[in-house]
Amino acid sequence: MTAVRTRIAPSPTGDPHVGTAYVALFNLCFAKKLGGKFILRIEDTDQTRSTSESEQAIFDSLRWMGIEWDEGPDVGGEYGPYRQSERRDIYGQYAQELIDKGHAFRCYRTPEELDELRAGLKEQGINRALKPCDLALPASEVAAREAANAPYVVRMKVPEEGRVEVKDMLRGTMELDWALVDAQILLKSDGMPTYHLANVVDDHLMKITHVLRGEEWINSAPKHQLLYEYFGWDMPELCHLPLLRNPDKSKLSKRKNPTSILYYQRMGYLPEALLNYLGRMGWSMPDESEKFSLAQMLEHFDIQRVSLGGPIFDIAKLSWLNGLWIREDLNVEQLAQRLQQWAFNKDYLMQILPLAQQRMDTLSDFAPLAAFFASGQLAIKEQDFADCKLQGDELTQALQFSLWSLEALRDWQRDNIFATMKALADSMGIKVKDFFAPLFIAISGSTASVSVIDAMAILGPDMSRARIRYALNTVAGELGKKKLKKLEKAYNAISQG
Repeated sequence: MTAVRTRIAPSPTGDPHVGTAYVALFNLCFAKKLGGKFILRIEDTDQTRSTSESEQAIFDSLRWMGIEWDEGPDVGGEYGPYRQSERRDIYGQYAQELIDKGHAFRCYRTPEELDELRAGLKEQGINRALKPCDLALPASEVAAREAANAPYVVRMKVPEEGRVEVKDMLRGTMELDWALVDAQILLKSDGMPTYHLANVVDDHLMKITHVLRGEEWINSAPKHQLLYEYFGWDMPELCHLPLLRNPDKSKLSKRKNPTSILYYQRMGYLPEALLNYLGRMGWSMPDESEKFSLAQMLEHFDIQRVSLGGPIFDIAKLSWLNGLWIREDLNVEQLAQRLQQWAFNKDYLMQILPLAQQRMDTLSDFAPLAAFFASGQLAIKEQDFADCKLQGDELTQALQFSLWSLEALRDWQRDNIFATMKALADSMGIKVKDFFAPLFIAISGSTASVSVIDAMAILGPDMSRARIRYALNTVAGELGKKKLKKLEKAYNAISQG
């Protein structure tokens, strides 16, 4: 019998997502229950957005939760390298093999031409993806563009019509429409592969036997299956896990729920409780018990116990479960140790003390000054912003634009945060003092606080963004699509200006 091998392949392009931990947990349990191995592979083909800091955050956050892997970039293994950027030459060879076999082609179409082709199909009332027949250029034009060293991508050939059957461990046989499958780009113009080629090639070379992934990948399954057929390889068994959802049943998103693992760590959730909660997402213990450890989940794991209904990620429920772990599994001494590790460790205090010291007359001044550094979400209200110069739409705009700017900030250093916020204030024509006032309240709950920029640097990106998002919801409520679109247009105008 073939040894079971599962994997996750996260992209190091932002904060480590709870969805990554959720999928990693189920891959780990499935592999270990069957005596197999669990692999971590880094999908860093997007070189403009991938960072080593984000990669390290993935490692640290998964390990904090108790998720370990048998093979990966930092632990090695016989099927490395485990970063896709380090496997670049491999993908080029396989892309060329597909071209040689007539299963792929070089596409010299420009972005403008692609937009025109899509618009043309829409005008004709044709609801399908772009196919090789749409993208074809006369041989003379291909030769001319080739001679001019015009950029090109490598695309796979896909059927224009008909249906395809894809087997899924939870859903059985699924029928999908080829009309909705595009002539997928396999190799980008910079020579880097897309996820679709890299994922198939790596899974084959790393002998992955089962692919457990989110159900958002169902529509990509036909092209992955077709690539396996083109190469003449056996495809791993597929299992599409149900998506995590917000309480309103929409897909889990940071606009409605914090999604970063680091946020939950910073909020003071226990890793055991967060892992337990993710284990309950669409799965249940045989005795239906809600509180269980990773060891207990491994002992009783059966993939067929996964329910296909979209599991709701409810922070109130997570907090309740976390409370059980605090009260039932920690004695007072262990709780003291956890509190020290969490917020009262020397490294964290040494960041806060230089800022607090300037405002202290007595030692008892420290707790009120630094309380927000050891807090979760602050209980701020709309009237807390009453004395700010910015009010109404201008206040909403300042908070929303700050949030978008900080979400785009990859290098979370004090000087970078200040430069980003000052540039934003200048572009909006707002005095820095007036612009920072609502940020002070959002981050610390008061305008009489230590430097808001220093505070954000210490609190980190996840908590800082979450607090600004909470402040935005406090003063503006849930922003509708129409309002958001208007704000995006205004933000893009000053960002590009």
